[in-house]
Amino acid sequence: MALLARRARRAVAKAVSLGGAGAGVELAIPAHFRCPISLDLMRDPVTAPTGITYDRESIEAWLDTGRATCPVTHAPLRHEDLVPNHAIRRVIQDWCVANRSRGVERIPTPKIPITPVQASELLFDLAGAARRHDAAPRCAEVVAKIKALARDSERNRRCFASIGAGRALAAAFDSLAAADAAPTGRVLEDILSALVSMMPLDDEAAGTLGLPSSMGSLVAIAENGSLAGRVNAVLAIKDVVSCDGAFADLSGKVDEIVDALVKIVKAPICPQATKAAMVATYHLARSDERVAARLATAGLVPVLIEALVEADKSMSEKALAVLDAVLASEEGRASAWAHALAMPVLVKKMFRVSDLATELAVSALWRLGRAPRDGKEDEAVTRCLVDALRVGAFQKLLLLLQVGCRDATKEKATELLKMLNKYKGVGECVDAVDFRGLNKLSA
Repeated sequence: MALLARRARRAVAKAVSLGGAGAGVELAIPAHFRCPISLDLMRDPVTAPTGITYDRESIEAWLDTGRATCPVTHAPLRHEDLVPNHAIRRVIQDWCVANRSRGVERIPTPKIPITPVQASELLFDLAGAARRHDAAPRCAEVVAKIKALARDSERNRRCFASIGAGRALAAAFDSLAAADAAPTGRVLEDILSALVSMMPLDDEAAGTLGLPSSMGSLVAIAENGSLAGRVNAVLAIKDVVSCDGAFADLSGKVDEIVDALVKIVKAPICPQATKAAMVATYHLARSDERVAARLATAGLVPVLIEALVEADKSMSEKALAVLDAVLASEEGRASAWAHALAMPVLVKKMFRVSDLATELAVSALWRLGRAPRDGKEDEAVTRCLVDALRVGAFQKLLLLLQVGCRDATKEKATELLKMLNKYKGVGECVDAVDFRGLNKLSA
């Protein structure tokens, strides 16, 4: 390490001596100032036991992917093995200062990361504050510290998450939400903001947020909070309904949750909130057919169908997944049967988006093509099947069977072909553009 520092100082001296003569020449970063992973100038150098120095952000990102070895030497490596290299950091700062005239900005001195003991003390303070009568002001103060520290670095955020910050924040949120003297919405939004930064939540934290008092406050914030608060509330609701253990406590709040989520989908506030609301409604619809019916009566089906017209890949897959889940209910199918774009949009999505989107579209078409529970194929079902034929569903389903798909999708496609065959005389139209995803599907 000392040898490396001496070499670096010589590089700084050389940079200083050549500064005037080298004006107009592209400045090269010394090799030993570059992180071996990113090849960029190191801003927070840390050294592994192997003697290799990395930029903290890059090596921690490497370790976070599940790798447990030094990228250069392949020796075992853990987060706690990394030691800040103050010597090389100061030399890099000197080099930056020496080349300021050439557009190099001095790297800031990294802040000292929080320790697990310090993080635990803050969470202990938060738990104590939430139990007191004057909880709101003190909670706001502690949460502000937690948020600031978590924003400082990913290492700090990970430190908080590893010692149960999600559980502590969820407990504080529930304590304040259940208090007789309700705190200002701002305090709850602050706690929620810190809590979202610790996601994904574990089952215990999600279960706490799933309690009636917490869920009531989450729904209220999702509907009437600030823009950031609404986004965070939807993200939290998504985590709760995605957790099987937490959903059991939501039965009394389903109507409120459904209304809040459908409102977000109908009137989007940002892509992140819309996608989170989609994921949440998917889990709700899959949990119980009665909930799927409630989503349909809230007006979700027409919104999904119309959103699919211009949706990108990610949104198309999510909207198709939600639509397929809601169509499991009679109310969902009735709503889709009444929409003129339902079948054309679903057929158009086949082969145009992804393998997943194609299979979801087939499943939705299959649900809509089936007769109602009384076994009688009514006018709405007939019209939908004819609409599907007119936009090329028959040819696409045949092609899907030829190029291959999952067994469950194959069964639905085969059954759909039998349904459509009864109306085969109807004029059909196929757009060649609809098959542009065929190569990927058959690969």
